[in-house]
Amino acid sequence: MHIATAFLLASVFFVFAGSSEYTQEAVAVHAMDKPNDHALFDRVVENQKKNDAAMDLYERLERVEIHKVNGENQSTEVKVSRVVPAGTGAAHLPVGPDGKVADQNAYRAELEKLEKALVWAAETGRTQRDAYEKIAKKRRERDDLIGAARTAFLFTLIGTEQRDGHVLLKYRMDPNPAFRPTSRATAIYPRVRGTVWIDEVSGELARIEGEVIEDISLGLFLARVYRGSRFMQERYEMVPGLWLPSFSQYDFDGRKFLSSFSLHERTFYSNYRRVGTPKEALELVRAELKEMRPGGVASR
Repeated sequence: MHIATAFLLASVFFVFAGSSEYTQEAVAVHAMDKPNDHALFDRVVENQKKNDAAMDLYERLERVEIHKVNGENQSTEVKVSRVVPAGTGAAHLPVGPDGKVADQNAYRAELEKLEKALVWAAETGRTQRDAYEKIAKKRRERDDLIGAARTAFLFTLIGTEQRDGHVLLKYRMDPNPAFRPTSRATAIYPRVRGTVWIDEVSGELARIEGEVIEDISLGLFLARVYRGSRFMQERYEMVPGLWLPSFSQYDFDGRKFLSSFSLHERTFYSNYRRVGTPKEALELVRAELKEMRPGGVASR
């Protein structure tokens, strides 16, 4: 349940830039200073689409720290993996805390599974076409969310900040009282607010923070995410021309059925490298498998 919740909330915040609505305060105070705000937001939208598409072409190292509380049960888990796009999904190859292979047998087994997945993804049969159509449908649904966000939020420019020599424009985003949701996903829009930072020169999303301001019901009211739950993400130019996630954090509290839950998750992203399409990635994986020897170490 928390995965679906996180996806929906993340979608809300990631598509914010499609909005072209501003509060009267923002228009009145900043019209002379920022006459091209609408053009800036259009750039952010296009950049977000480009960056999202790049996640299907770039591998990365992910460190995920999860702390869960379900009723009286608590658990903490840390997973470090090399995430490799595989056409209609992604493989998570197990590595140690330092990003190096800790268990060669387990790593090789997952690498061989990835090879098979890439062989399948690189083919052009009916099954593959159906699978890719499902992916395309999800992307169209995301575009619909972007379209809905054009009227879902009101933005107020509240200042500028410096980060690593870049000027970031800071906007407050508030629900637009005139917005009428048209789907389960867009119904979340009126229940969140946030702050976004945009790189002034590149028109890239640099940071986003969001907060649930009204309880969100899920699964025919069988679950609920409570007011005060939060989400944030930071993005940097991880490779030339692409601003990709460097850090994300979820802090959700709520209930499922009659039990309360609390989810705190942090993800660190690094070591981005282009692996390309499934056909291109397959060549890299096969080369890596070839270089591995029994009793040796992977060539990474």
